[in-house]
Amino acid sequence: MNVTIGVDVGGTNIVCGATDEAGKVLRKLKRPTEAHAGHEAVLGRIAEMVAQIREELGAGIRVTSVGVGIPGLVDPRAGVSKFAGNLKWRDIPVADLLGDRIGLPVFIDNDVRMYIYGEAVAGAGRGYEHVLGITIGTGIAAAIVNGGELYYGHKALAGEIGHVRMDGVEEECACGLSGCLETVASASGLVRQAKKALREGRASLLNKWFPGEALERLTAADLSKAMDAGDALAADIIVRAGKLNGRALAAAASVLSPDVIVVGGGGALAGERLMAPLREELYRLLLPDFREGLKVVTAEHNDDAGIIGSSLYAAHRNGD
Repeated sequence: MNVTIGVDVGGTNIVCGATDEAGKVLRKLKRPTEAHAGHEAVLGRIAEMVAQIREELGAGIRVTSVGVGIPGLVDPRAGVSKFAGNLKWRDIPVADLLGDRIGLPVFIDNDVRMYIYGEAVAGAGRGYEHVLGITIGTGIAAAIVNGGELYYGHKALAGEIGHVRMDGVEEECACGLSGCLETVASASGLVRQAKKALREGRASLLNKWFPGEALERLTAADLSKAMDAGDALAADIIVRAGKLNGRALAAAASVLSPDVIVVGGGGALAGERLMAPLREELYRLLLPDFREGLKVVTAEHNDDAGIIGSSLYAAHRNGD
């Protein structure tokens, strides 16, 4: 039996898993990234994880290739991480360096593209020809899969929907622009707005739940709980985020005409609290011909989508 291994590299953790040709996860490991130790140490940790999984799979299973999803800017053809801010990587030839360590073909790409690729071919987008996917987490990013192939655009930069500037949004973004979608509509953007409003004296249940310095522990999940408890501040923030994401997706859908939009990442865990206003705004802004038949769904695999996508991407690139 032939399998591939997918690796999802994050700023905090590395997740590594082996899947079969259908994307079923057979083995999975999770380790801290410890990016401060440098790229050689991180790649060494990945190599150790790959070796452990190969050992656990046993002699009867052959690993043919490895796929790696990396945050930031990636040159997938050259196998180079061009820039990953949270890893402090710049121009790192990941595919060559890791391939030399493990003795297998290695293929890399952006982590969000790998996530959406996994959902498109083996998750919520399975069976659809034209998939537009978006992840709502610390930031917001998108990817497009048409006929089972990723769309990259010029310099492989396609998908940075989080940096679309939105009317009525003035917050400065870490990218250097202001008014970017992700400043207010990402999971971290939700939390940032809530903290600002509470410090300015806005009435909310969250004042009781997170008094004083405890406010630093506030998460997007807490906003969902507060919204369920009838909190107006939490509802305002989450509904606005849903509508803004819907507005950005309406523009993207008008250009790309997808069959399905897959919404994933931590923000998607808000469920219908965020998805209902997202769909409402999306459909309101689309022409009927674009809206007809368009499905908007949440990710099926979520936590595992990154390793599934990276693994199946490696198989695809390797011709397995």
